[in-house]
Amino acid sequence: MMESGTVKRFDALVVGGGIAGLQSALDLADQGFRVAIVEKDASIGGKMIRLSKVFPTLDCASCITTPKMAAAAHHANITLFTYCDLKSLDRNGDEFSAKVVQRPRYVDADKCIGCRQCEYNCPVLVADAEQGGFCATKAIAIPFSNAIPQLAILDTDHCMLCGKCASVCPTGAIDYFQQPQPFVIEAGTAILTTGFDLSPMTDKPQYGRGTIPNAIDALQMERLLAPHGPYNRVLRPSDGMEPDNIAYIQCAGSRDKSMGVSYCSRVCCMYAIKQAMLLSGALPLADITIYYMDIRAFGKGYEQFYQNAKAMGINFVKAKVAYIEAGDNGNVVLHYEDQLGGGITTAEHDLTVLSMGMLPSWNPAGICPVSIGSDHFINTIRPKIAPTLTDVEGVFTAGAGAGPKDIVDTITEAGSAATEAANYLTARSRKTAAA
Repeated sequence: MMESGTVKRFDALVVGGGIAGLQSALDLADQGFRVAIVEKDASIGGKMIRLSKVFPTLDCASCITTPKMAAAAHHANITLFTYCDLKSLDRNGDEFSAKVVQRPRYVDADKCIGCRQCEYNCPVLVADAEQGGFCATKAIAIPFSNAIPQLAILDTDHCMLCGKCASVCPTGAIDYFQQPQPFVIEAGTAILTTGFDLSPMTDKPQYGRGTIPNAIDALQMERLLAPHGPYNRVLRPSDGMEPDNIAYIQCAGSRDKSMGVSYCSRVCCMYAIKQAMLLSGALPLADITIYYMDIRAFGKGYEQFYQNAKAMGINFVKAKVAYIEAGDNGNVVLHYEDQLGGGITTAEHDLTVLSMGMLPSWNPAGICPVSIGSDHFINTIRPKIAPTLTDVEGVFTAGAGAGPKDIVDTITEAGSAATEAANYLTARSRKTAAA
């Protein structure tokens, strides 16, 4: 356990343990630099470990991410700090000083062996956010099967303090009185890979504010499609029916000034097409329709991916869906304008997926002196030739924390950020030696 005020020294600090943070950390660690990864979630892996497959190759997302998670966890030069909050990141002379708080898991990380006896014996069931809220987990549990680290975490909002977990724990790891533990990380450079969140469904009154049972967001659909998803097949969440008619609504959270998101989130068209193709395989008899304003297939092989989807029989309707409402039998009714001359019309679907846009998941205000752009993502000062540079010397960024981008661009940027950070550390070391 860490004592209050403990100072830990590293060559580099990576804020965020998603695919960008893992790639940056591994690239630096392989060069011999000591790296700390600070992650707010209970496990590393970010959004990518929650996906089913990736476009345009349809490779398994877990098959790509899990080896990088394991490599980071077992690398001699990488130290993981999960379930932590970054309170400040400031320059202290030639070093950066980060104040971090370890949130209490109410489980002693040094004693927990990941046996899950606490989880198996806990009598309290709660909605599992890792599975889109579609199934239950326990009030004390390891977040998901391939989480790293394999440490249980207790949900204080639902725990009824029955003591069952403490009584069955073979190592006495349960600690109901655990407190937040502050510590300090000092490093020569920092890489911000803080990722994204989906724009919330509750912000869009025209789309039901999240109250229509069979209107879900894209990450929830990822869980339905995943081989280790909540139902092991695609079922409608309200009643368990296998949907015969599925709709995608594009630009549900992007290119919309009423939501304060005027920009295109870039990946929504492609992840909708990917999911539609996977649904076509999982439900061969289902009708799948994508309502779109524009298809933005911007990357290598993406246009062909789009053409393949059309060839598979997926329907593309150029239309802006004005609003949706609950219909009969749990269906969702869409009201839209067909932009190819069909006029204002309605359509009814068993299940509707809202392609929500990307929002930054972290605001550096009051924490780190880097600036943000008008879109609230981390500002990069030379976006066309050096997209990882921030306006703070020695602080770099990569991935969706600096703006919407796909996984390919994210990993490329992560490698670039690691190179910039390594060059910065090497130049600083030479300057110090010369002095």
